[in-house]
Amino acid sequence: MNIAYFLLPKNSVAYLYDDYTFRQGLEKMRYHGYTAIPVITREGQYAGTVSEGDFLWRLLAEEESTQHPLSMKDLEGLRIRDILNRDAYPPVRITVTMEELVNSAMQQNFIPVVDDLGNFTGIVTRKDIIRYFSEQKDAAEPQLLRKIV
Repeated sequence: MNIAYFLLPKNSVAYLYDDYTFRQGLEKMRYHGYTAIPVITREGQYAGTVSEGDFLWRLLAEEESTQHPLSMKDLEGLRIRDILNRDAYPPVRITVTMEELVNSAMQQNFIPVVDDLGNFTGIVTRKDIIRYFSEQKDAAEPQLLRKIV
């Protein structure tokens, strides 16, 4: 099975640029209602994924180091690349096997997909993989009943 069947292309995916400010990243995540979002460079390379937790932990670390509560204005100099968790959502290539894709989906809500040059091409969601297997199971059940009868 080719994973292109599951691919939600880049132009249909919300993502952040690694040079966005802390505030821009939070605002975009809030607008879309996501808990994690892919991050790319301006050249289109996949840089990693940032989650709500990454924002929270960085905010707490910044407050600890300054010893006073921070406003969003205080965080304008902080960029997404500064809080990015590069290892949390490892990308796959479009040529990945279905078994590898399912293994990745067990660990993360979505799987970033890159081309051979590391350019972000889109994502595959866990929901789409589950839906596919559910439809396959439903399609196979009538044939099984015919064999029994």
